[in-house]
Amino acid sequence: GLVQELTCREIESLYDRHPWLYAFCREHLFRDDFHRIATSLWPKGDPATGSTFVELGCGPGFYACRMAERFKHLQVVGVDSSEQQLEHARCRAAARGLSNCHFEKDDALALTQRDETVDALVVSRLFTIVSKRDQVLAEMYRILRPGGRCFIAEPRSGGCTALPLLGMRLLAGVADACANRHMTYREPTTATVLSARRFESMVRSQPWEHVEVWNDRWYQYAVCGKTTNGWGSAVAR
Repeated sequence: GLVQELTCREIESLYDRHPWLYAFCREHLFRDDFHRIATSLWPKGDPATGSTFVELGCGPGFYACRMAERFKHLQVVGVDSSEQQLEHARCRAAARGLSNCHFEKDDALALTQRDETVDALVVSRLFTIVSKRDQVLAEMYRILRPGGRCFIAEPRSGGCTALPLLGMRLLAGVADACANRHMTYREPTTATVLSARRFESMVRSQPWEHVEVWNDRWYQYAVCGKTTNGWGSAVAR
């Protein structure tokens, strides 16, 4: 039956199977929000010496390496569930001689970081491919220190959002057919574009002291700040 057939198939990640394709999209096709991220996370200037920055769902480590290059006194950690993506990230960091940047394999739904140990955090394009979004937000909130801030960026364009998954699935399908393999991939068949309402509702699922939400034609953004008391309110712009 179907259940027996699925148990006989290999289960693999598209991000492990074709890591170079996502790295290419991240480097050349997706919007570069580096300066927007830096000024949103540290609006009063550079981060304090010894501060910890995490890129969650880092893939090939694009933002993690940029942050480590820009702020040499910042401790940068890139987190992803794909070992092949992390290898790309480690090679990128090594090529740039970044001693303040390292990468860890972890699950965004149950991070191994201790409570309140991270000063700043960025998540870009992760929520298009995860279903338990509130659980990821809860983990982000948990690891941020009081006074910490996170930056969230999600695409609004369906075509741009679907491109990496579609490309990786097409390549995997051709390779599997040539090798006469039957594979099951853990990623969803399509990426999800969140409406502005769903995006803000997701962001506000945690007791942030301050939330700022805005969007343009292609992307929607949120900057969230954590303090030691009180439920926050969203500010739209």
